[in-house]
Amino acid sequence: MPYIAESTIREVNDKLDAVAVVGDYVRLEKRGGRYWGLCPFHNEKTPSFTVDQDRKTYYCFGCAAGGGVINFMMEMDKLSFPEAIETLARRMGIEIVYENSGSVQKDDGKAARLEELAELYRRVAVSFNHFLLKKPEGQGAKQYIISRGINTDMIDCFRLGYAPADRSWLYKFLSSKGYSAEFLASSGLFSKKNIRSAFFSDRLMFPIADRRGKTVAFGGRILSDGEPKYLNSGESESYKKRETFYAIDLALPAIRKTKEAYIAEGYMDVIALHQAGITNAVAPLGTAFTEDQAKLLRRWAERVYLIFDTDNAGQEAALKAIMTCRKNGLESFVVTMDSGSLPAGTPEASSDSEAAPPKGLKDPADILKKYGAEALQKSVKCFITDFEYLIKRGKSRFDLSDSLGKSKAAAFLFPYLKTMDSEVSRDSFIGEIADAIGVERQAIAADFRRFDLGQLVSGQNRPRMETREAGETAIRLLSLNDELFLLTAVSVNRDLYSTLRSALTIEDFEDPAAREFFIALEEWFRNDMPGTEDLLARIQNGALRNFVIQQGASRAFSVEDPGKLVNDGIRKVKVKRLERRLAKIVTELRIAENEKTREGVSSVQGRGDTLVEDLLVEKVHLDAELRRLKEAKE
Repeated sequence: MPYIAESTIREVNDKLDAVAVVGDYVRLEKRGGRYWGLCPFHNEKTPSFTVDQDRKTYYCFGCAAGGGVINFMMEMDKLSFPEAIETLARRMGIEIVYENSGSVQKDDGKAARLEELAELYRRVAVSFNHFLLKKPEGQGAKQYIISRGINTDMIDCFRLGYAPADRSWLYKFLSSKGYSAEFLASSGLFSKKNIRSAFFSDRLMFPIADRRGKTVAFGGRILSDGEPKYLNSGESESYKKRETFYAIDLALPAIRKTKEAYIAEGYMDVIALHQAGITNAVAPLGTAFTEDQAKLLRRWAERVYLIFDTDNAGQEAALKAIMTCRKNGLESFVVTMDSGSLPAGTPEASSDSEAAPPKGLKDPADILKKYGAEALQKSVKCFITDFEYLIKRGKSRFDLSDSLGKSKAAAFLFPYLKTMDSEVSRDSFIGEIADAIGVERQAIAADFRRFDLGQLVSGQNRPRMETREAGETAIRLLSLNDELFLLTAVSVNRDLYSTLRSALTIEDFEDPAAREFFIALEEWFRNDMPGTEDLLARIQNGALRNFVIQQGASRAFSVEDPGKLVNDGIRKVKVKRLERRLAKIVTELRIAENEKTREGVSSVQGRGDTLVEDLLVEKVHLDAELRRLKEAKE
């Protein structure tokens, strides 16, 4: 069995630039004779990780991790020693010499296999691009791109392509280039049921590269009617969705230079942003913004600008992303793209909505298509801090006319306060919360102290966004309520998802854990991923993930008629929602009547009466709907 020659190992060591190698993973700054950065092996906010350029070693004074730079690369990329030497040698243009004796054994050839796979994906990406630009069957995809306002420079830059409708062409083409059937079967480019059938068919293709520019996967958008709208490559040795960004290879130079990154939702949004000159834009791949992605981004960036859709799922994703950023030392802002940034005289530009994008324009791709790059540049400069965004969401989500709503709004914001290291900043934000929801500052401070001690975790006051520690404690206290029961039933019987989605939205769920579960289900089905492990990967809270695993294995969901199970669950959730709204109406009616009694009928004439009438009308309708749902049970 061949070994890597000692001469090759010595040459790699001699030419190795320690700062360049480690700098691919950690943002380093020189202080004295060493380079310093945030340790990639543990969470920290003050740099304690050092690199010695001359000795080609690293050491962390925080967690005591240390060793040679080759060991660092082995640890970061999970490589064996031979694989690390091979990778570095190829990167530096060093010829790898093998011999039959020596101290280092070349193992199973993982690095070589990954190189071969990268070359295959590069060749396929070139072929897809050729179909888009040169072949008649690709003209529909090309016209779609142009109709979205994307120019030819971006087509070239992002290497966009087209996968033809004929599923047999790719196998024939690659076989003619000498690739074996066994290798192609394991490439992820073909159906698992039929190796000769291409995985992507009649789709606009988006090559996905790692940070060094090697193509590791593809995303495809369907151009005709059908589902799923987007189809993504499965995970492989070189591609992990939770650890990869779309366009990271193109965005990394600008991210390093500015120490800022824009995070959008989809491929077209990222391309639109780059066309507008915002070249530090990336997107997660079929998942929410994950802990792994935040840690990766933290190597190069300090600030993150979140650009998410304005629908419920997008706004919930923004909330989760804010907390993910906070937990990983990233300062975050939410881009509002408000209408004031659009060209004067347009209908959208006259919108009065505060901190909201114009109606019908919910993402960067829409703005580029309708108004062009300059308008998009201005739009992304409209942003607010993460705390301002949370305040706005808290005020809109909860009813601040009564003490219960104010308590919920405050509890919603407490996890954010808990992430702060500075008591001065925390004290200042407590004052802002008090002003925003209209209560005494001392009351907010007292409730936060209870929350910090773990005493404010019960019932309806438990907030949606939780730190890991508080969240896991809260989830353990949850019983299998109606909301979680329904969602678990749908996860076990995935064919019934459309039944759930046509009947309920995220606003129908009150339980914070159920809301997170609902979002995970929606992402799971939107990306058409069949395995339960893909659903679990979309649930970031470890305790909730374990909860779903345990309940999913329960016999309670293995029934002869799962459709009845899900429909009964939907009815129960609707009943609970109606009961909550009715209780709120009764409270509002009582408040209105008390005002009449206290102030006199004349003082509220035309104001209170109209309010009472509206509430009574709504109550009549809700009572009727509630009766109908309860009778349906019988």
